[in-house]
Amino acid sequence: MQNNSDIVRRFITEVLNGGNIDSAGEFFRDDMVEQVPFPGQGPGLSGLKDVLRGMRTAFPDMQWTIEEQIAEGGKVVTRFEWTGTHRGDFLGVPATGRSVKVWGIVIDRLEAGKIKDTRIIMDTLGLMMQLGVVPPPGM
Repeated sequence: MQNNSDIVRRFITEVLNGGNIDSAGEFFRDDMVEQVPFPGQGPGLSGLKDVLRGMRTAFPDMQWTIEEQIAEGGKVVTRFEWTGTHRGDFLGVPATGRSVKVWGIVIDRLEAGKIKDTRIIMDTLGLMMQLGVVPPPGM
């Protein structure tokens, strides 16, 4: 039997990095809850898949790296970094062709071997500065 951190690591490898969005149901419950949803994100697993498809379309070479991970009880906290090239619309921003590097932390709570709820805190302001939407400080 896999421990919770292994489940989260497999999700990152197979779904986020591998682009196999349809297999997200192997890692998330259908009634999963995104505690901090993306703008316009629908509920449950289908809403998560829509967001992941949108990210993969916008950043087709997206790759996530686990920088640090802590697991205790039913929770897994992962500090991550993802990189990609902006090739499609993302959060209303048309493709810029720019490369980005984004850091964040996600807290996943698992029940019966699947993620029941998740909370992602990501440097969206830094992402928007890298895309040229928001000027860097002092500009």
